[in-house]
Amino acid sequence: MHNESKTFLVWVNEEDHLRVISMQKGGNIKEVFTRFCTGLAEVARFKEKGRVFMWNEHLGYILTCPSNLGTGLRAGVHVKLPNLAKHTDFEEILKRLRLQKRGTGGVDTDAVDGVFDISNADRLGFSEVELVQMVVDGVKLLVDMEKNLEKEEAIDDLMPNQK
Repeated sequence: MHNESKTFLVWVNEEDHLRVISMQKGGNIKEVFTRFCTGLAEVARFKEKGRVFMWNEHLGYILTCPSNLGTGLRAGVHVKLPNLAKHTDFEEILKRLRLQKRGTGGVDTDAVDGVFDISNADRLGFSEVELVQMVVDGVKLLVDMEKNLEKEEAIDDLMPNQK
C-alpha cells in the first residue's frame, strides 16, 4: 500500500510484520519524518478496530527481525562519500557516531561509486526523534569530512569523540 507519489509505503509481512516507509529525494529530513509520523498515526488507527501490535515495556515493539527491536526506526540517507570510504578510520568514525553503512540496494549490498545508505545503528535505548537527529548530525559531519578530503585536507580536527 502506498500514496500516489510513492513517498509513503506500508509493507505487510515482508521482513517484519509491518514496515512503514517514508522517503523522498533531496535533503528535507524534517518533511520525511513529519510524513512518517502522520502516516504512523493512521496506521495506529488499527487499534480502533481491536488490532494491536506486539509491544513490551522494556523492549519496545516486538518484530520478527531482532535488529529492529525497540523503536524499529531506521532513518537512512543516501550520501556519496568516495574519499571518506577509503579513509582508514571510516569504520571507527561510523561507530563513534552510532551509525551504520550499507549499499543503496539494502542489507548486504556494496556501495556503488561511493554512495552509501547511512543510518542509525541503534533501535533500542533512544527515542525516534533522537535517532533521526543522530543521523542528521552524523551525515552532516560525514559530508564535512568528505569535503575536507576532496580538498586533500586533514579530518583529524573533525573526528567525533568516543560515545
